[in-house]
Amino acid sequence: MKIAVINEISAADKNTDILAALTGRGHEVLNLGNTRSGDMPALLYIHTGLMSALLLHLGIVDFVIGGCGTGLGYHNAVMQYPGVFCGHILTPLDAFLFARINAGNCISLALNQGYGWAGDVNLSMIFDNLFITETGSGYPTQRAEPQAQARHLLKQVSQSTHKSMAEIVKVLPKEVLHPVLDFPTFQAALMAGLEADPLLKSTLEGLIKH
Repeated sequence: MKIAVINEISAADKNTDILAALTGRGHEVLNLGNTRSGDMPALLYIHTGLMSALLLHLGIVDFVIGGCGTGLGYHNAVMQYPGVFCGHILTPLDAFLFARINAGNCISLALNQGYGWAGDVNLSMIFDNLFITETGSGYPTQRAEPQAQARHLLKQVSQSTHKSMAEIVKVLPKEVLHPVLDFPTFQAALMAGLEADPLLKSTLEGLIKH
């Protein structure tokens, strides 16, 4: 699986903990946000939400790990975009149920609130329960079929209630869009995947600073 880790500035010092908890699991990890306190330019969850949505839309990654101080700001931000199915994950049990019932493509972690002694251990246990072969298998197992149907319908709802990504980026405030497009590591990943959506590509190319 190809996973993006995207931290905003308030929890950037937890970036190393996330990367360490992902090590040895066989995934390709792209580290595309703030990586330490004081990192510049400083990203807000408004920015990392858009970054995540663009990566998923273009198929650059299969899954995004994001978050913020409480996990709620990023969760609200990323869910404004089409095709994003994000869980607010605080515990290994949250991850266990999200993987089996919701089988989404993004999680939001609380990386300041409640992140104390053994916070890194909690992260590792969350990933143990999140990245499993039984994704989408349902829980309890006799609920697997209606839960799969609900996921399918939710995708249709997401498509029906959103504009295209090309239309969205045209009308976003510049305070949201430009910090995202100008962020060096993210810009490189984005440019590599833009061919997947020619209309979005033509819309963004004039906005990206070379």
